[in-house]
Amino acid sequence: MKELLLEQVLNQVEKRQEELLALLAELVAFPTVSPPARNTMQAQRFMEEQLSRLGFETELWEVYPGDPNVTAVRKGTHSGAYRSLLLNGHIDVAEVGDTSEWSVDPFRLTIHNGRAYGRGTADMKGGLAALLFAVKLLIEANMELKGDLLFQSVIGEEAGEAGTRACMERGCEADFAIVADTSQLSVQGQGGVITGWVTVQSPVTHHDAMRSRMIHAGGGLHGANAIEKMAKLITGLQELERHWAVTKAYPGFPPGSNTINPAVIEGGRHAAFIADRCSLWITVHFYPDEDYESVAAEIEEHLLRVAQGDPWLRLNPPEFRWGGRSMIEERGEIFPSLKLDQNDDGVKALLTKHQAVLNREAEVGMSPTVTDAGWIGRAGIPTVIYGPGELGKAHAVDESLDLKELLDYTKVMIAFIADWCNREKV
Repeated sequence: MKELLLEQVLNQVEKRQEELLALLAELVAFPTVSPPARNTMQAQRFMEEQLSRLGFETELWEVYPGDPNVTAVRKGTHSGAYRSLLLNGHIDVAEVGDTSEWSVDPFRLTIHNGRAYGRGTADMKGGLAALLFAVKLLIEANMELKGDLLFQSVIGEEAGEAGTRACMERGCEADFAIVADTSQLSVQGQGGVITGWVTVQSPVTHHDAMRSRMIHAGGGLHGANAIEKMAKLITGLQELERHWAVTKAYPGFPPGSNTINPAVIEGGRHAAFIADRCSLWITVHFYPDEDYESVAAEIEEHLLRVAQGDPWLRLNPPEFRWGGRSMIEERGEIFPSLKLDQNDDGVKALLTKHQAVLNREAEVGMSPTVTDAGWIGRAGIPTVIYGPGELGKAHAVDESLDLKELLDYTKVMIAFIADWCNREKV
């Protein structure tokens, strides 16, 4: 009887696809661009209203003024005894750039040749719309869900902001989680990213005319140009990066994917001064079997050893500031890595349902980018990235999403939710 009901629900996806597209159109119409951010309130109120109508207990709470998260739970009929599921997605989208380069209005859904065009269709309002629609069809069919179903619509993913992290800090628990970010229906883990600032600071500020006394014999002035000293540290970072390339590896990543990018350098006052301060902003990519804290510590240890080899840096070692909760507020971000355990019950169940619904095996691997999934996994919840959309279309001019892929994803999620939330806890 349950199998027959599920088949009827799956058949509704294509019959009622116009409802799904209407939902996606409403989401795309909210210009939740980040940066500048602080613009998601209306969109999140819409998400809260949709979830409330579906029987969720909802909460809308601000992470930053004008940028709230929406967290919701729909208690199962046997809450606590059966498996719970967390569905997560971000409501913010990438900046649009010059709209004259677009052939469509970025904030108006356009359907053409089997694709849906608009900012966020691939990354990741398509995933959010599909999750909402899947849940709606299950609930309208009176499909019993014995375990709890949790839903998070979060802010800030595009700017490294702490939307999902804040959810985890509030004590979220679930037996499995799916982040519906762009994966083209592949089941993925990810590496991690952390940004950091390395700063060289002179205790004394000198006039430009004092340079000759710093660098020539008999000058007698033990000083230094902070920019020149930073150059030594950059060389040290390049040496460490090359060392990582030959000593570290992880399946699913091309060799040397763990990089240290000197992204921004800031230093000096103006031409009449010896530069007394220099800061370097770096972006570090690391593998799923590494943690951002240990990676940061490894870089610090290496650069402090480089400093020991320089007479001035030995007395004025570099200082470090790692990560942050926002690229906008703090010029820093953290995306923890995420291992993918193919022996986990949730992963196996998802792969099984993908195969059963679509009659093909899901690809399993590693995302070449980063998402919020790492924060959920770091909180101890088995998590995967699994969503519609091509990464090559995300953030792009004329961003778009394949409609068949959107429908396929909705079907798989219907089947998976109905299965997972009716599994008794071990």
